[in-house]
Amino acid sequence: MKFNKYFTMLFASATLFAACEEVEALQGGTVTEEQKSEVAQEDPSKLSSDMNALKDNLIQFGTISTSTSTNHLDFGFPALCLMYDQAGQDMVSEQHGYNWLGNQLTFKDRVKTSSYNAFIWNLHYQHIKSANSILKALAGDDEPTGLVANYIGQALASRAFDYLQLVQSYQFTYLGHEEELAVPVITEAMSEEEAMNNPLATVASVYAQIMDDLDTAIPYLEENPSEGDKAQITAAVAYGLRARANMLMGQYANAAYDAAKALELSGATPYSISEVSVPSFNNDAHSWIWGSIITTNNDVVQTGIINWPSHLCSMTGNGYTTGVGMDVVHKRINSSLWARIPETDVRKGWWVDEDFYSANLDNAFGAGYSVPIAQAATFATYTNVKFGPQDNILFNTENSQDWPLMRAEEMLLIQAEALGRSEGVNAGKAALEAFVQTYRDPEYTCNAADEAAFIDEVWFQRRVELWGEGFSLFDVLRLKKPIIRKGANFSGNVTYEDLPAESPIFIYSIPESERETNKGIDVSALREDPVAPTAIM
Repeated sequence: MKFNKYFTMLFASATLFAACEEVEALQGGTVTEEQKSEVAQEDPSKLSSDMNALKDNLIQFGTISTSTSTNHLDFGFPALCLMYDQAGQDMVSEQHGYNWLGNQLTFKDRVKTSSYNAFIWNLHYQHIKSANSILKALAGDDEPTGLVANYIGQALASRAFDYLQLVQSYQFTYLGHEEELAVPVITEAMSEEEAMNNPLATVASVYAQIMDDLDTAIPYLEENPSEGDKAQITAAVAYGLRARANMLMGQYANAAYDAAKALELSGATPYSISEVSVPSFNNDAHSWIWGSIITTNNDVVQTGIINWPSHLCSMTGNGYTTGVGMDVVHKRINSSLWARIPETDVRKGWWVDEDFYSANLDNAFGAGYSVPIAQAATFATYTNVKFGPQDNILFNTENSQDWPLMRAEEMLLIQAEALGRSEGVNAGKAALEAFVQTYRDPEYTCNAADEAAFIDEVWFQRRVELWGEGFSLFDVLRLKKPIIRKGANFSGNVTYEDLPAESPIFIYSIPESERETNKGIDVSALREDPVAPTAIM
């Protein structure tokens, strides 16, 4: 059950995005940034609306939409998660007019002029600007404590999250590409003029900023804990973000440690087998370390269909998945991947089979209901039923489900892979088996004989466990894997010859708007736009 205690999320600080020096006063009128800083130092609670912006930016409507043009993917970070997953090999859907993720299926959004490319860029740099505004307002205290330290910690960790997403979107993975150019780094110490004359930083420099922000944030948040909903960043979240970064940098022992700390401090435990034997992942749960809390009053819900359930939940009563317009655009699993999931694994039921059956639907809505539900919603084979409808009411028209940003399961999988890489395959296998046997498949055994096979097995577990949550493309990049759509249930118009590891089309070009406004970017040094592959048909 949701409560509207998060109503303050409605009051986003729109002025955080203004280019001028003046900002909206906290209690009417306008003040300079210096005056705002004085107010914040005396009473940091006056920055509550700015802190809410850290949460609001991730679930806002209107990042790229205008008064004359509305983009139906414009519902915040969950949209980016779907964009990344749709561009890989694990999420299947049809390329037609009602699929707003069609450009991701065909890799046509990687070019500098793409509005979807601008969406990624704008969302994260707006979020960074929100964080920098808070940090600038609270600057000057060498030993912050209490609410000041907590706010600084949350802002630093938020900024680190953004740069971690950006650096993986606009350049290949850390290892082997440390000196390649990535994205501009903007901090609270920069003026507006400096930010707009700011060269691209190298991958190594971006990661240095990420690690510095997290290393600073963690003790602040540990000593001055966050209190409130799961949308707030805690020390556990910061450890989890650092675990992700350490995995990318090849610091595996550190990654295992950070993942363990994220679990310890959060107290999060995975969904049980019974809990994921029905459609789930739709509301803040004990397995969530961090998540976006979305209520009826949020603008993405008020739009009706411009929200993540409309595009991903197969049981909504109001969305593209179940029939707005002429066609449905269910999100389905790669049939080859689904075939590899053992029958004893509860996750097999996260998708309907070739006969449109899933035990999860029967468990949730009554024996014998699975196939009639599939028929009523015109499911295709392998349609996902992982993500449940609001309040678990079949065909509920209210799309106000929460969104998971970090789960205990992800940390356990990071820990297993990191242990396997740093302490040996047997240590990793023990950790992986403990997770899967306890929470997903009691009969599971990891049969990997060497490190390479073990890493591939963890990758398989991540592909299944985190399906639809925005990790699959970044895993392809981190592990330097190809994208393979042949031999599965992709339609011919989005099936390609195998795309080799680190193909240019996997990452995005720096957006045209940034090239035009940031005079520090040497445009002549940027790569040419990648060419989308040609479908086999």
